[in-house]
Amino acid sequence: MTEPLRPLRTDTLRTDTLRIAAAPISWGVCEVPGWGHALDAGTVLAEMARLGITATEFGPPGYLPADPRELRERLGGYGITPIGGFLALALHRDPGTALARAREAVALFAATGAEVLVLAAATGQDGYDTRTPLTDHEWRTLIDTAATVGDIAAEHGLRATLHPHVGTHVETEAEVERFLADSELDICLDTGHLAIGGTDPVALARRAAHRIGHVHLKDVRLHLADEVRSGRIEYSEAVRRGLYVPLGEGDLDIDALVRTVHEAGYRGWYVIEQDTALGPDETAAAASRDAEHSLRVLAGIGAAVASARIH
Repeated sequence: MTEPLRPLRTDTLRTDTLRIAAAPISWGVCEVPGWGHALDAGTVLAEMARLGITATEFGPPGYLPADPRELRERLGGYGITPIGGFLALALHRDPGTALARAREAVALFAATGAEVLVLAAATGQDGYDTRTPLTDHEWRTLIDTAATVGDIAAEHGLRATLHPHVGTHVETEAEVERFLADSELDICLDTGHLAIGGTDPVALARRAAHRIGHVHLKDVRLHLADEVRSGRIEYSEAVRRGLYVPLGEGDLDIDALVRTVHEAGYRGWYVIEQDTALGPDETAAAASRDAEHSLRVLAGIGAAVASARIH
């Protein structure tokens, strides 16, 4: 019989060293049609609360209530605070439509007391398995539209970050570097998506610490990441094959990453965000065990960072 999860102490997760949050995607809740079985919000929030998690990103548009008061009450019932969320927009085409969606999302985020908009340069196609290269004109449009989204967020008291992401127009190391050179928007440092795209997340943190506006933490099996990057398998298939594993069980140096950004002055959120796809009959149990493992690893890193600072 599987031993029931015991809640982590809240003071372990919410120290003055690391601000730790979660996201519904760790329980398989994704914006991609056909991604997998999506657990209902009550189940996911209850699992977060059971683990002692007190902050979360929103999840896909429409997953949680669209009314700010109802949304605050729903999360508050589980002792959870909203911190912001992910929004994938086709920034390179039809800026008017992209900006209208951004304004709607930003208004909701701000009304709930959230802090961050995590923007992705979507292709406009469903999912993250295919993409078409951009022209120079489309790239310029992407950069300009992202800048305007950043301005809209700032007007509402939010910070906007651009999330390098597999299957978007900022995926590869060259694209990440081009975005950093062409845009003033900070990035969401997602350890998993950067590694799959060919960027060493620790090296990026060391050379561009001042451009990190948000952090998503994943651990990755690099042999599967290599297969995605080479085109031998699609991203969604790699996720189903176990591309992502709990922190400390993959090939990334999460400890070095956290220490690097913290020592550089980053004081934002560390979101444990492990992309997961559930089968039709799967429950929250395995995802919760993975989340618990990751939380304990990250809490241990936070304790070590605090100890080093004290001594």
